[in-house]
This record gives sequence, C-alpha cells and structure tokens, in this order.
Amino acid sequence: MVDQNTVMESGRCIECGAKAIDGLSCYEQFGFPLVWEHRDPELYALHFWLVSCYMIQHPSNFTEEGYEKLVHLFKEAYDHGWEPAYILKKNREMTANISKISNPIPNKDRRRQLRKWSMTIEDIYLGGEDQAINNIIKWKNLLRSEL
Repeated sequence: MVDQNTVMESGRCIECGAKAIDGLSCYEQFGFPLVWEHRDPELYALHFWLVSCYMIQHPSNFTEEGYEKLVHLFKEAYDHGWEPAYILKKNREMTANISKISNPIPNKDRRRQLRKWSMTIEDIYLGGEDQAINNIIKWKNLLRSEL
C-alpha cells in the first residue's frame, strides 16, 4: 500500500516499522493526533514534538540537508528545553538558507531504509486521545535517546 507519504509492505511501514492498524498506514494514523490536538491546548502545545518525531522516523520526506537540520533542531530544542515559540523562531533561522528541505524526488521513487525504533506513531494511535499527551512525551524522550 502506498499513500502520498509512506509505503506499507506486509502490514508495516518500510521506513519506521509501524504496523498498519485498523487498515491505516502510519501516515494515516499520524492524522489522528493532529485532529486531537485541536480539541486540547495542552496536546497542541506538543505539536512540534509530535510532528518532528514522526518526520525524523521518515527521512525519505527530506533532502539530506533538510533532514540533518530537523534532527539538529529536535536535539537542540530537547536538550535546552525550548518553548514552542522559540522552537519556531529557531526553525525559521535554521532553514532560511536551505534551498530545498522537502525531498523533490517523487514519493514512489524515493529510497527508503527501515530503522527500528522503540516507539512509533502506532503507539500514539493505539493509546488514543486520552493518552496522547503522555505518549508523545514518552515518544520524544525515547527518540532523543535513540538519536
């Protein structure tokens, strides 16, 4: 199964390893917490962490330089406890001189490599809206330890 941002084979994402749940790809599962955060300001405050955790686990969406900048921003924001507004400011500064962040290669032609992660979007989706805040915090902590 191929959607616009991911490839699932044998029921798993070939990039992050997340399992298809309820017939949904990892990208489709990612849409759920994006909706949930619009109902909960505390959850919305974790938007950067949700998106960056997912994107770091899908490097084929970026140019090499764009991916390196994302990982660097994630580490800096995590290690220094930056607030969301400051993260956005630093993101604008860090990406100002990058000519291309998103991978220009068509999705179906991108090179993907599986990397095993302790936690993926599958865990956020399965935990549901009630556990989303705790699970996103756990995800960012685990991801930081794996980078």
